[in-house]
Amino acid sequence: MIESRCGLLCSECKYQEQMGCKGCVNIDKPFWGDACPLKSCCEGRKQEHCGSCPEFPCEVLNQFAYAKEEGDNGKRIEQCRQWQIQQQVVKG
Repeated sequence: MIESRCGLLCSECKYQEQMGCKGCVNIDKPFWGDACPLKSCCEGRKQEHCGSCPEFPCEVLNQFAYAKEEGDNGKRIEQCRQWQIQQQVVKG
């Protein structure tokens, strides 16, 4: 199941319950700020998540994945790869 556009696992987010967040695939605006460039990009390109984009992994996703404070050392990129593989299996 796709939980986010960028590969973050919302089910593992410590703020999800506290902020009443349903994940970026189910909300218009993230609780942490005005907009998320990854969410906006995916939705603008009509992609379910970053892994389904022909430019995956792009520079913007890499910047987020390896950011000093918010980064996850590429974990979200690997998650997008997993979702990408799952989608390919479903499509046959």
